[in-house]
Amino acid sequence: MIRKVARRIVESVGYAVVEAENGEEGLARCRAAMPHLVITDWNMPVMSGIDFVTALRAIPTERRPRVVFCTTNSGARDIHKGIEAGADEYVIKPFDDASLVSRLQAIGAA
Repeated sequence: MIRKVARRIVESVGYAVVEAENGEEGLARCRAAMPHLVITDWNMPVMSGIDFVTALRAIPTERRPRVVFCTTNSGARDIHKGIEAGADEYVIKPFDDASLVSRLQAIGAA
């Protein structure tokens, strides 16, 4: 459900959306065609969001994608851990259009 909501929001600000079921699939898609924006959950099947973002940031690329964590992990320690792994921004679930768009605007992605 959250993926559907996020998809609708980012499409409304002009992005073409490609989804992945898990972090491993997401990395494969990023290696094939690096996106401008990645929204990822912390808790995913196959690999955690932290592992995904760390691996994503290790992929050599000319254009570094903006990365937003979308998660229920709302503690200060979690936020810092996500940013240290390479996320540009953090949005807490559940979220609405305004909160996600404002986070995207804050990082120049909307």
